[in-house]
Amino acid sequence: MENFDYLNWMAIAVAALAYFALGALWYSKVLFAKRWIADLKIDVNSPDAKKGMGIMFGGSLLLMFVQSLAIAIIANRLELIGAGWMSGLKLGALTGACFCAASVGVNYLYEKKTFSLFLINAGYAVLGNIIAAIIICSWA
Repeated sequence: MENFDYLNWMAIAVAALAYFALGALWYSKVLFAKRWIADLKIDVNSPDAKKGMGIMFGGSLLLMFVQSLAIAIIANRLELIGAGWMSGLKLGALTGACFCAASVGVNYLYEKKTFSLFLINAGYAVLGNIIAAIIICSWA
């Protein structure tokens, strides 16, 4: 296991893209955009509001790929590949809550961010991990 030949790179890429697509919905006007913008006190009319969007989106996708890669490594080590959606749901909930949401929570305590912002961002991370893990664990 010195290299990553055993990983299903297509499943990892699809998982990362699904996680990214969830973000487009999660932070849209359909779901949490209004509250998220209010909590962060973003001035959407500012000319600077949209600067660097390409770097943000590209960086986000890259980091979601890294998360999906880590989920795939864990799933392989736990022999969950091909084990189905329920195994993915459990693995995603575990990694999402214990690694992502907990980390976001620690930062928000020190940054004194709102609890609603924590729920939005941590909820996204948990659900994103669940979706990624379901894809990875279900892909045979």
